[in-house]
Amino acid sequence: MLNQAFGMTITRIALGIVLFAHGYILKVETFTIGGTVGFFESIGLPAIAAYLVIGGEILGGIALILGAFTRLAAWLSLPILLGATWMHLGNNWVFSAEGGGWEFPILLVALALAVGFGGAGKYAIDNLDWMKNLNLTQSTAQQATA
Repeated sequence: MLNQAFGMTITRIALGIVLFAHGYILKVETFTIGGTVGFFESIGLPAIAAYLVIGGEILGGIALILGAFTRLAAWLSLPILLGATWMHLGNNWVFSAEGGGWEFPILLVALALAVGFGGAGKYAIDNLDWMKNLNLTQSTAQQATA
């Protein structure tokens, strides 16, 4: 059981780091917010979608790193990650392909599903008593037996 708890903790933190890095380092620092908005508009998406993706990646990444609202953050990251996968589908499998392939985004989808189903792991804010009392971090089955 201890190995599973550590495994989920590592999976959650790894997903959180990647989400945060893609939201802040890539989209804010590297491409800039304006550049990211411009790219989204150039592919036919509204500017608001860029802001939602940036915010979702940064805030979701922080939540996952801390283990706060873990399942919610994982589930809410799925539309972003599926959108990234969709954007890279035509670029071949390998992410080093021009325009980036789709194996990395689909791996992130798998990680988000693992965290969404598996939870926060051992070391997470979700495991603190005051968070458990909010009944926002427990599954329906856990709430029924609490």
